[in-house]
Amino acid sequence: MYSIQKAAKGINTEVIVVDNNSTDGSVEYLQKIFGPVLFVANKENTGYARACNQGLQLARGELLLFLNPDTLLAEDCLSQSIQVLQSKKELGALGVRMLDGSGRFLPESKRGFPSPKASFFKLSGLIKIFPHSKTFAQYYLGHLPEKENNEIDVLTGAYLMVKKEVLERTGGFDESFFMYGEDIDLSYRIRQAGYKIYYLADCSIIHFKGESTKRDMAYTKLFYKAMRIFVQKHYEKESWLFTGMIRVAIAVRGLLSFTGQLFLRGMPRPVAGSHTMQTLLVGEVSETSPVAAILKRQVVERKLVTIAVPGGIAAALQLQQAEDVIFCAGTITYKNIIECIENLQSNASYKFYAAESKSIVGSMSKNSSGEILVLE
Repeated sequence: MYSIQKAAKGINTEVIVVDNNSTDGSVEYLQKIFGPVLFVANKENTGYARACNQGLQLARGELLLFLNPDTLLAEDCLSQSIQVLQSKKELGALGVRMLDGSGRFLPESKRGFPSPKASFFKLSGLIKIFPHSKTFAQYYLGHLPEKENNEIDVLTGAYLMVKKEVLERTGGFDESFFMYGEDIDLSYRIRQAGYKIYYLADCSIIHFKGESTKRDMAYTKLFYKAMRIFVQKHYEKESWLFTGMIRVAIAVRGLLSFTGQLFLRGMPRPVAGSHTMQTLLVGEVSETSPVAAILKRQVVERKLVTIAVPGGIAAALQLQQAEDVIFCAGTITYKNIIECIENLQSNASYKFYAAESKSIVGSMSKNSSGEILVLE
């Protein structure tokens, strides 16, 4: 939320948060900090599409941004997106370049339509073997450079900016999609209405991923269900082909997953013992001091090193052998932080602290849930 506030500075915006029955007290926590934000608290998990439509009904802006809560925006992200979308009449919607919590590019930032063949290559795992192939990686448009602006077919709901006039023609999200596929369906209808969709590589955000669904066979089945709905809706004549191909793909995916688990079981496990965690705090003293004070009270034994600018992190990681880096956003911008973790190429764990947020958050992998440390 803090990164949204910074990105929205100087822009006439309204923020609407639709919560799908969270049980961790997050709504109450956020309401105390962000008074002007409109919160809609559902009594049950209505699904992503329906929650987005709830926000859409309340929104008054000419441009709408559907944004996942597990994201961090660079300060110029909104202004760049707005400028591009408004300057190109043929554009109906756009998305941006996304990185996970470790600085790795997320291929779903740009996607093609999930034809039966494209879906088969994705679910079977062949897309990972040939990530830049125009044929095998067509689901993620792997042949298009990640750092190049391009017209694409499909945006992700994690960051989807669209003109309201477009949604007035196409309608909002199809609520028959509970999770996954709703953004693909909307993108398809936007293209069918004659608008273009744009991938803005000039702007990067962090999308922590793993907070919604673990990337295992349960995810595969959820994805399959969503793609089946999409194909039956838009590729009706090919639905029989899709069903057969995807059943084979899921079987292949299950075999690869089982083989991988056997391999991991054979790997030697680290020996438990006493360990002092090396932690780098990045930010001005006024920003890192309260964080350091809290960390010192934890059970985990830490060696804390504070550096004031992101430029010194690479050398500090080598000298200190740090495995934990906490960025204190304030004097250091989110844009600096995003660029820094992308360029570091380190195995260190990155976490993020916003002044006055009273919490540290982070997630290194799209395959697992993230971490949150409340500073009381």
